[in-house]
Amino acid sequence: MNLPKWDQRIARAEVLARDYPFATDILWFYARLAGLQKELYVLFDRNLGNDSNSGFGIKLDEPFPVSRFGEFLSQLWAFAPGPVAASARNLQAESAGQWNELLNCRWQNASHFEPMPEDAEALIAWMFLQPYAEALALRATPRTGDLGLCPICSAPPLVGVLRPEGDGSKRSLICSVCATEWPYRRIVCPGCGEEAVDKLSVYTAEQFKHVRVETCDTCRCYIKTIDLTKNGHAIPVVDELATIPLNLWAQEHQYTKLRANLLGL
Repeated sequence: MNLPKWDQRIARAEVLARDYPFATDILWFYARLAGLQKELYVLFDRNLGNDSNSGFGIKLDEPFPVSRFGEFLSQLWAFAPGPVAASARNLQAESAGQWNELLNCRWQNASHFEPMPEDAEALIAWMFLQPYAEALALRATPRTGDLGLCPICSAPPLVGVLRPEGDGSKRSLICSVCATEWPYRRIVCPGCGEEAVDKLSVYTAEQFKHVRVETCDTCRCYIKTIDLTKNGHAIPVVDELATIPLNLWAQEHQYTKLRANLLGL
């Protein structure tokens, strides 16, 4: 059932919340959210069973438990920051039919969904759907095509990873939607495919020695890459979320993040 990954994410968020005071509120929120998502993952995984017919970009049908969204909203509202809590409370007052419409809208456009902090309602919907995407990805067959997009759901990557291999490291990307990881060449921009070395740069900060900001001067995009050869305790999706100052540095230098994370950052 792949539950350890949720426990690892929660534990890592709790550690980083203590290590990075500037990100404490965000990381404690994420840790509690990941706890809810872990419960949803169990539910979705059980309901899907061995079914591989469900897919990305199609209508959510039974056995998808839309009714569970109401309980999720109630739990989220109890600890979420202001705008998210207010939106969760407003959504609680809506009907199951309206929830279904919201969730289907987000699901059918999942690969193109760009999380934004100002759209709290869309963020909440995706917080609920993301564990479903992870459960579904385990049952899906990878496709061929654009290597810069997820081979399962065709969404852009959220974060890169450098994993130890031989005397060096091997690069892979992690999907922003279903968390699928796939191999990707080291010196290539995942946003536009640029390969010219003089167009691609890597920046690091003393505070985050294991996190790289990889930029492309062709498409002006950036992606963070977590170097596990420098910190084997890192959990890419959590360390990416925690290193907020790197986002600010990239924005100040007119780079746009390839895909925002679950919290719209």
